[in-house]
Amino acid sequence: MFTNWRIFAVNRQKTFSVHIHTTCYCKIKANLKRSKTQVPLTRSYSSPPGIVGNEVKSLHSIINPPVAKIRNIGIMAHIDAGKTTTTERILYYSGYTRSLGDVDDGDTVTDFMAQERERGITIQSAAVTLDWKGYRVNLIDTPGHVDFTLEVERCLRVLDGAVAVFDASAGVEAQTLTVWRQADKHKIPRICFLNKMDKTGASFNYAVESIREKLKAKPLILQLPIGEARTFQGVVDVVNREKLIWNSDSDDGKDFERKPLSEASDPTLLKETVEARNSLIEQVADLDDEFADLVLGEFSEDFDLVPAEKLQAAIHRVTLAQAAVPVLCGSALKNKGVQPLLDAVTTYLPSPEEREHGFLQWYKGDLCALAFKVLHDKQRGPLVFLRIYSGTLTPQSAVHNVNRNCTERMSRLLLPFADQHVEIPSLTAGNIALTVGLKQTATGDTIVSSKSSALAAARRAGKGERKPGRISEAESVLLAGVEIPEPVFFCTIEPPSAAKQPDLDHALEHLQREDPSLKVKLDPDSGQTVLCGMGELHIEIIHDRIKREYGLETYLGPLQVAYRETILNSVRATDTLDRVLGDKRHFARAELEVRPAEEPCGVATIEYADSVGEDLLQAPREDIENAVHSACLQGPLLGSPIQDVAVTLHSLMIHPGTSTTMVTACISRCVQKALKKADKQVLEPLMSLEVTVSREYLSPVLADLAQRRGNIQEIQTRQDNKVVLGFVPLAEIMVLGPASFSSPTGHFCP
Repeated sequence: MFTNWRIFAVNRQKTFSVHIHTTCYCKIKANLKRSKTQVPLTRSYSSPPGIVGNEVKSLHSIINPPVAKIRNIGIMAHIDAGKTTTTERILYYSGYTRSLGDVDDGDTVTDFMAQERERGITIQSAAVTLDWKGYRVNLIDTPGHVDFTLEVERCLRVLDGAVAVFDASAGVEAQTLTVWRQADKHKIPRICFLNKMDKTGASFNYAVESIREKLKAKPLILQLPIGEARTFQGVVDVVNREKLIWNSDSDDGKDFERKPLSEASDPTLLKETVEARNSLIEQVADLDDEFADLVLGEFSEDFDLVPAEKLQAAIHRVTLAQAAVPVLCGSALKNKGVQPLLDAVTTYLPSPEEREHGFLQWYKGDLCALAFKVLHDKQRGPLVFLRIYSGTLTPQSAVHNVNRNCTERMSRLLLPFADQHVEIPSLTAGNIALTVGLKQTATGDTIVSSKSSALAAARRAGKGERKPGRISEAESVLLAGVEIPEPVFFCTIEPPSAAKQPDLDHALEHLQREDPSLKVKLDPDSGQTVLCGMGELHIEIIHDRIKREYGLETYLGPLQVAYRETILNSVRATDTLDRVLGDKRHFARAELEVRPAEEPCGVATIEYADSVGEDLLQAPREDIENAVHSACLQGPLLGSPIQDVAVTLHSLMIHPGTSTTMVTACISRCVQKALKKADKQVLEPLMSLEVTVSREYLSPVLADLAQRRGNIQEIQTRQDNKVVLGFVPLAEIMVLGPASFSSPTGHFCP
């Protein structure tokens, strides 16, 4: 995650911008504040997993289906695009809930936290498992709010495909760009679902064009809407040339009719569908050589004769190659278009065996899994979500954590159903599991069957042992973890009394393990506990959870923006440390240079001159780097962390018998001395802004942004509204009320 930084205070008269990247937004919207009424926190499934109606399914076919029949997908979108509503319909139509839940009523399956139901938003990702036409679908509903983007990041890390949900009246929005970039980073194949086709102002063509223009993707139109806004009745299946009309008298959307299009009854619609299908065939043929040979060889004279099965197989290959994205449409709230979406998930998104994971060849079928999420249950203790890449997971078995170099015993194995879980006897590769008993495991840890298994995999990977006595050989088989963004807000938190401080520390320890984007530190001057988070809403939710889940009435200090510092020129410094402790002399002398880094970086980059090669044999390189990084935690101006700095160690002299602690202290003091001598400046976070406003209020909005030191980049037209794009300092947005902007926050990354 990235953001922009603007020079806030400099040694010179000039003020300019430092550009890295940006992901965040602010959007004008009405403050529809929900009253905090008591909402029911219970709901029931239609039947125990494995039973639908009166038909009892085979437990083995449900728990351990063939890998080709597994789909691990996520639902991702901008806030309020309809992710949770779509998930709720998917669960209902697949037979896992008795009734349709509603976000406004607070009775959805995946939004089970009290904070989610009160606010009507998704705060933490929730996993559910369901069956659809012989396929096992492991589905994760992710948050759309920018404060909880880490939830999307760590879920996409373990998924094989994703459904991107769009508001058909708005198209691509600010957070859509963020989650799309995250999917690109993890190379996730995806399909697009244009939701809210019944909404006033919905435009299928506008939404498709925004996908093409803003996301730089190639949309493959697989469905056409029958009507828009109030006239939306159903969809046309372009591949099969059929129309799907939902019965207006049906309350739950299960009753719909599928009819082939005919010249007699639907001449106009048939003509549009044939044109769309021919265009689709041409697009797919351009992207898939196998399909192009088929079309040019057998069906060059008449595209109508191309079999639907061949076209679907080609679309599947194109989607897997991420060359294009299939586009479907519907209205989840009005129960239209969700069943075809499920069909598309099983048809076009890949199975686990179709995804390429090079590390699997090292394990030869042994267990390899990645922990991507941790929850705390008052009765069960830590619940760890695992994605199994190879091997089989069974309860009451010992597993080895490569990151922590420890072995733990997994007591129980569960299948996730939001906040309700089903105990199972085993789970095979390709699935997502929930485990009980792993007390040391955290987000991003690699889990294997044993230490010897990790070492054997490392040897197969061709890595030799580098440091005796450590499992550094196994470090080569660590799975890539989750990139955790640095916080941009912080505030103090105090317990009601000093006697409650241990309870607060215990609560914060659990919450940090659940949410790696939450940072807790101790102020060295005041001794106060400081909360660092992704935004105002993020810290507000943490405060509320401490009260509800741990029974602590804590007090928050004023919210402050997390600034950064950097330097403008190169400076060289020397420091000597000479101490006699007892009868032993400790002597270390360091000479180093600090300079502005060539590339933006959140932590200092460290280089070593050729002259220190022999000296480094006496001082572990890891300790030297820790000394430099600790020195950059507090800058000389505001005490904010230093970024965009490179450090070169030119000389390091160490007296025999000098402790590592003394060497570290010498280097750290030398870095601080150099930073004080350099020309310095403070950086403030610049937020990417998107304001949607009606035409008559455009001028007041522009005037307000100008007062807030905003930099307007572009003003676009979206149907009857204007969209203002630009940058605004985060400190200026904090003073806005909720009626104007929706929880503006920002993020930056090392």
